[in-house]
Amino acid sequence: QVQLVESGGGLVQAGGSLRLSCTASGRTSSSYTMGWFRQAPGKEREFVATISRSGGRTYYGDSVKGRFTISRDNAKNTVYLQMNNLKPEDTALYYCAADDSFFVSKSGSTYDYWGPGTQVTVSS
Repeated sequence: QVQLVESGGGLVQAGGSLRLSCTASGRTSSSYTMGWFRQAPGKEREFVATISRSGGRTYYGDSVKGRFTISRDNAKNTVYLQMNNLKPEDTALYYCAADDSFFVSKSGSTYDYWGPGTQVTVSS
């Protein structure tokens, strides 16, 4: 089992950048495919990005492609989400998730473990 804690959220102006971190404890994060999801008030959870166990494969949601970058440092049991050129519509609670299968998935239902989330607010 693994425990996930996100950090790095905050308030930023449109066009700015933030870097989110997700630190895993318990079982090492290299045993998991890792993903980022977000949920805005009144909206469904949305896939943001995912990264394979080795970091060799990454996939992004259409709304963040070209602006967000997911990466991982397995030695630090940490996954990152670099968010550039932020827009007000990126405002949401961002969740880190771990999937112990070998598949890379954009579906939240395949992920087994979730962090409590970190709030990102982008002002216009």
